[in-house]
Amino acid sequence: MKYSYQNENWPSFTWDATALQSLIGMVRNKQGKLMGKMEAMGFALQEQALLDTLTVDVLKSSKIEGEILNTDQVRSSIARRLGMDIAGLIPSDSTVDGVVDMMLDATQNFAKPLVKDRLFGWHNCLFPTGRSGIYKINIGQWRTDDTGPMQVVSGGFGKEKVHFQAPDAIHLEKEMNHFLDWFANEKTLDPLLKAGIAHLWFITLHPFDDGNGRIARAITDMQLCKADGSSKRFYSMSAQILLQRNEYYTILEQTQKGSLDITNWLFWFFENVLAALNATNTTLEHVVLKANFWEKLYNTPLNERQKLLLNKMLDGFEGKLTSTKWAKIAKCSPDTALRDIQDLILKGIVMKEDKGGRSTSYTVIL
Repeated sequence: MKYSYQNENWPSFTWDATALQSLIGMVRNKQGKLMGKMEAMGFALQEQALLDTLTVDVLKSSKIEGEILNTDQVRSSIARRLGMDIAGLIPSDSTVDGVVDMMLDATQNFAKPLVKDRLFGWHNCLFPTGRSGIYKINIGQWRTDDTGPMQVVSGGFGKEKVHFQAPDAIHLEKEMNHFLDWFANEKTLDPLLKAGIAHLWFITLHPFDDGNGRIARAITDMQLCKADGSSKRFYSMSAQILLQRNEYYTILEQTQKGSLDITNWLFWFFENVLAALNATNTTLEHVVLKANFWEKLYNTPLNERQKLLLNKMLDGFEGKLTSTKWAKIAKCSPDTALRDIQDLILKGIVMKEDKGGRSTSYTVIL
């Protein structure tokens, strides 16, 4: 099969600008409404929405690659790095901190040049131990293909599907210089178009041994920040791509088949930017709900354990919250956990959910 990068005109992409015009206009309109809505919400709610969005973005970008990060560690790492005064912060490991560092550098410093050393730094952040799982990989450098050609695959172990083969490593220095030069100097394209092209171009080159998907999404977020004119992220492309993961790999595979016409890819990309923007309404509703909840409790005395667990319940506690789980999460004795819960019941903040006994669980009253 002849891949798109083997086309003699590579990388002179083409697309139907007229066909895309209406969709880009819809995305622009939705972006403007979102930014206006966020400005009206005030700084405190903006900060909470930013924290929620970045947390989701880091979690989902890693989950696309089959890596499950600890939600509380991700949230804590982001909050600390942004200087947010958030209750219940916990320590985070180097893997979580590395992913967070990359994402925050891409978004908070979106105006800084994207150069080779910066990409190498991001790659080091993703693999602080020099390993991807049990395998030692080359970090902070372009891949060498010592173990064979780079194939872009999806699916679990034993069920992998090859979608395309990336360019040979011998061409990467030249190819990446071309990409980075374009990213730095292309000023005529609509910033949204540039985000879609940058994602496709980088993922086609697949320049690293591992981590290419996460870095491609970081570059996309970086360019979307430029399109929004703001470092504040209130919608997550990674969350949307995870929802459409099968379609994502299908359209990537189709776009590699020789032609440089990427209209279909851009349609898919903009439709999913629009879906990500629409999904933000749910995030904002949740932020407002939490803000109203804590505002009502402003003068209610609560200890740090209670604040920690209430936040976990508000964020969607997985499974049933029992006194045993409370004690484990809050790192206290079962008796202390039960006293905390009974105090909240007396104050009308939580209630029993089940019949009682060992299976008794509790839910927050909104």
